Amino acid sequence: MTQKNLFAVLITGSILFSCSQKQQELQFENPLPVKLGDPYILKASDGMYYMVGTGGVADGFKMYSSADLKDWQDEGRIYRGNTDTSWCIANFWAPELYERGGKFYLFYSADWRVNPTNELENFRIGVAVADRPTGPYRDLINRPVFDPGYPIIDANLLFEGEKVYLYYSRACYKHPVKSELADWARGEGLFEEIEESWVYGVEMEPDFTGIIGEPLLLLRPPVSMNDKQAEWESRSVTSGEVNRRWTEGSYIFKHNDLYYMMYSANFFGGKNYAVGYATSESPLGPFTKAQNNPVLQKNVEKGGNVTGTGHNSMTYSPDGTEMLCVYHGRTAETGDERVVFIDRMEVLADGTLVVHDPTTKE
Repeated sequence: MTQKNLFAVLITGSILFSCSQKQQELQFENPLPVKLGDPYILKASDGMYYMVGTGGVADGFKMYSSADLKDWQDEGRIYRGNTDTSWCIANFWAPELYERGGKFYLFYSADWRVNPTNELENFRIGVAVADRPTGPYRDLINRPVFDPGYPIIDANLLFEGEKVYLYYSRACYKHPVKSELADWARGEGLFEEIEESWVYGVEMEPDFTGIIGEPLLLLRPPVSMNDKQAEWESRSVTSGEVNRRWTEGSYIFKHNDLYYMMYSANFFGGKNYAVGYATSESPLGPFTKAQNNPVLQKNVEKGGNVTGTGHNSMTYSPDGTEMLCVYHGRTAETGDERVVFIDRMEVLADGTLVVHDPTTKE
């Protein structure tokens, strides 16, 4: 064999090994063996992946860890609320995990103990801290981060230089909104009113103990039925399922100087839950919804068996080269149980965000 041919073989072998290694790194199968809703994955500085979400334990949260996104270890409970001294008492939802300054912070939604008017939905956002990613976590402050005067859920953070931004969703509860869809639903005899949830953003104190300034409205369901987003964002209403339209589960990231905010619409407990996105040149908007929405939705019309896809987050492959969309969904086998999926996503050269469909093992 000539030196030239030997060099070619070595190069070819190196390429094949690199491709094989990359495939090996991403050999996970959907759905994952993890029964959580609203999944969030932190890729920590120790190289490990840590997943949190809604469910798994009562009055708090549990965690799973993985080195490769395929094999997941149950780390057990990491946070307990609803104690005699805690500010929160029920409905522990949508945790997200952040690593800052050598500590780990768990943001979450729960019912606030302070409830003089006996509201059925009294959600606020809290934050707990730990020295290790697996906890145990203790509340940083024994109160919600702030009180806007209405129920809020689904905290998500963006770190921009020295600034921190908090994003959240105003709950639908007691928030009826006038719209063409509401008029249509009333005329059809479906519902007397339509409640909506909206996404807000606000700058946050760097120590996570409060906010700076007033929250700004960033995303809401369309007012006009002629809006391109109205059809897919209103399916839970037009199907007669429920008298609510959600804009929730926001997840923001920056790519090429553009801010991408992914969000979920429709009833989280139904088959029409789906994900869209909007973009802005500023972390606090204005945001413009994308023309290719929804980017993630049920695939039964394509012959698949996945429904209820939503409340996503995003992480990267072990080698850092691929964006991965993390979300929950349901299949015929899992029934009403929400389970975790991971699928590839990318931002194309023209700035379009694409999620490569719900995939399942054969």
